[in-house]
Parts: sequence; C-alpha cells; structure tokens
Amino acid sequence: MPSLLMITTVPDTLRGFLLPFAEHFRRRGFRVDAMAAGVSGCPESVAAFDRVWEVAWSRNPLDLRNLAVARRVRDVATRYDLVHVHTPVASFVTRLALRGRPRTGRPRVIYTAHGFHFYRGGPRLRGLAFRVLEQLAGRWTDYLVVINREDEEAARRMLPAERVRYMPGIGVDLDRYAPAAVSVADVSRVRRELALGAAERLFLMIAEFIPRKRHRDALAAFARLDRPDARLALAGTGPLVDEMKRRAAEFGVADRVHFLGVRRDIPALVRASVAVLLPSEQEGLPRSAMESMSLGVPVVGSRIRGTADLLEGGGGVLVPVGDVAALTDALARILDHPEQAREMGRRGRERVASYHLGTIITLHDALYEEALRDFVTAAT
Repeated sequence: MPSLLMITTVPDTLRGFLLPFAEHFRRRGFRVDAMAAGVSGCPESVAAFDRVWEVAWSRNPLDLRNLAVARRVRDVATRYDLVHVHTPVASFVTRLALRGRPRTGRPRVIYTAHGFHFYRGGPRLRGLAFRVLEQLAGRWTDYLVVINREDEEAARRMLPAERVRYMPGIGVDLDRYAPAAVSVADVSRVRRELALGAAERLFLMIAEFIPRKRHRDALAAFARLDRPDARLALAGTGPLVDEMKRRAAEFGVADRVHFLGVRRDIPALVRASVAVLLPSEQEGLPRSAMESMSLGVPVVGSRIRGTADLLEGGGGVLVPVGDVAALTDALARILDHPEQAREMGRRGRERVASYHLGTIITLHDALYEEALRDFVTAAT
C-alpha cells in the first residue's frame, strides 16, 4: 500500500484545498495522513485522513520554534513513500528536516508552491532573501509544483526542468461553483440579508484582512465611485478588520459597506454580485477569482501573477496594483455596461474549465506514479 503524508502549516489549508485529494487517493488504496499545527482540532481533517499528526510550528517564518520541530518532522515523514508539502513554513522545515536522505531511501518530497514569496514588483530585499531560501530548499526537493507562469519561469531557473511541474492551480469544483447550482432563492436570501433595494448592485471581495490583499484600495475606489446604487460586501476575517471599518467610516461609505466575516455560502454571495474584487499585490493563483469565474461573475483584479493568468482571457478587468483611479473606472465599467459584464462572466466560465478539480487530481495521479517509480528505480 503506497503511503502519502500531506503537510501544511495550519489545517485551514488542508480543509480549504486538500480534502478532495485525500479522498481520491484513499479510494485508490493509498494510506493518506496529514500533519499541521492544530490539525487534531479540525474535525474535517480528522475524518478525511487515516491519521493526523500534530506539530508545534508557527505561521511566523522567523519563529525559531519552526527549526526546533525539524527532528519530529523527520521522524514522522521518513515513514512514508511520498511527502507532499504546502505553504512556506511547512515546506521549508520539512525539506530541511529531510535533507541528506539517501537517494535510495524514502520518502520522495513534493512541494507545491502556492505562490513564491518573491515576485515581480515585490520588496527587493525581502524577495532576495526568500529566493535564496527557496534555492537552498530546492536542493532537497524531488518535485516542485508551481501554479502560475511567473513562478514556473523562476522555478526552471532554480531547478532542472525534469523536477519542475506546472499545474493550473489546486483545482476548483466546477459542479459546486456553477451558475445552475445556485438557486434564485439563494440569491434572494443574500439580497434580503443585506437589505438591498431592487435597483442596488453589489460588489464583493473575498479575502483575509491582511495587508497584501489591499482592502484599503477597494474601499477607496468604492468611495470614489460615488454611486448610491452600489454596495460593497467584504467576506473574511483577519487583523485589519477594525482598521478597514474605520477607513470605511472616514471615506463616508460605512452605511453601504458590509463586513460579513466568515461565510459558508460563497456561491450565493458571488451570484448575488455584479463583480468580485481582488486588488491584491501578491497572489499565487487566487481561489476566489477561479470560483467567481466558474460561477459566471466577472473579476476586477490586479495585474499580478496568477490573477493575470486567469483574467487575460477576458474574464474580467485587470488594473495596476495600487491604482485606485483605475480600480474606480473598472467598477464604473461593470455598472455602466451590464451586457459587457455578462460577456466577461461567460468568458470567465469558459476560461476556468482547464482549472477543474478533476483535471488537477489527474495530474497528481501522474506525478505520484512517477515519484513512486523513481523510488523503486533508485532502490534497485
């Protein structure tokens, strides 16, 4: 029985992205376990995996506890044929822990980069530091999976081509995120909850309230738009929620901005909206954009890696990072040209078909089979 260990920094990544992969490979006869900080307190993960392992690392990459747990990670990970790591802290510590393993020994180490922490237009010194760390960790990586074209270029400069794999994301369920899967009643419920008038139109942003998502730009652009027939909803939580509430009040739009917190009805929220906003300065391949496109709703996003990969086919509008005037113009374009917006939604639905979860799982099938063959070949 092949054995697979999925490792992430926190269980949110397991719950949000990897449970379908665990289900698929368990059906195929794999033993599939997971490791993350706090994973035993995540009922969905406990149910989805054969076993879960706790690890006491921190999300803060500078926390020295992350290096202190390397021995435990090594003790657990060397029991498996395949170790697939996600998220920066987990991926670096795991690869560090497994460095120096014999070529004929277990496991094969796969890292999916959900967006390198160095990127075009990012802070130069910080980017250089992360690039050096990734080059170092690349020596201890059997296969590096990247999910956008900019990262693919960077990866191929760091590693031999045969060790780099491009995959179009981590997958979106096109059946769940389909226009037909959201009823008129679901959309009506959202509109009633937000007390939207018949002629009022809703913009939506789905993102953690952290600096790189740039909620301040969304609020500034919405205020500058100055359209009383428009509302803005912000779904998510994070350390900047209170600050963004203050900014909304300062901009004079607090009565037309809804802070929704964590939501479990994202498809209904998206279908109730005329567009989804993503003015981030850094993304890997944004899940909220893929889900919105799958639901036939256009995206207004920053011209950055990942987001540009998705939207350059016409599924929305791209604007420069931090350009509030351009963001305002894009919002006005959505409101003033509804037929054009609907066409963007149609194109987005077509574009995202290649990002289907089933396609990504098939690519993982092929990668794991190659890695297992490589292990057997090296051992003989």
